[in-house]
Amino acid sequence: MAGHFEATPGGGAAVALDEVEIAILRSLAVQLLELIGPGDEPAEGEDPLAALFAEGPSEPPSDPALARLFPEAYGDDDTELRAASAEFRRFTENDLRTRKRDDALVVVRTLDALAPQSEGASRSDSGKREEGVAVLTLTADECRNWLGSLNDLRLTIGTRLEVSDEDEGESGSLYRLPDSDPRKPMVMAYLWLGALQETLVETLMP
Repeated sequence: MAGHFEATPGGGAAVALDEVEIAILRSLAVQLLELIGPGDEPAEGEDPLAALFAEGPSEPPSDPALARLFPEAYGDDDTELRAASAEFRRFTENDLRTRKRDDALVVVRTLDALAPQSEGASRSDSGKREEGVAVLTLTADECRNWLGSLNDLRLTIGTRLEVSDEDEGESGSLYRLPDSDPRKPMVMAYLWLGALQETLVETLMP
């Protein structure tokens, strides 16, 4: 189980993580939450129902990573397609942000359930800690949240690193970076997240 997800009864999955891995995953999820931004809470006295129908932005984000997380629906080849993309974005981006935010929050909360406790103390149902290694156990719903957030993290990091398809192959440049390259730690995180994502997908396959 170490380093990769394995299926559990009931459609869930489990993975063994050490304290450094937990800290990295939590930090990345928190940074993702900060990038996505806070939810739009109704102002005091405002009808909460009205917030459900609030329109979102019509223009794509200026940040390349956000633009990757919230891409144009129909491309920008001509004026008509750009107008259609703007209309689609206006009515869907808020919901998409909420979903991505919820996914990242599940990652943070399930990892927090593995926080170190005194020796012999009871553990949360979402995992247990033995000899410095925590076994994170996810429900089927939590697996889907994790899968969405792992994908979002890879998209974000890949955009920051300007990763191309050629870079990711076994002979790609990502696997040949010298230790002195300042991108190396983030590249290692990117590849590790990809391995976690791949094994989690495998657990969800029938």
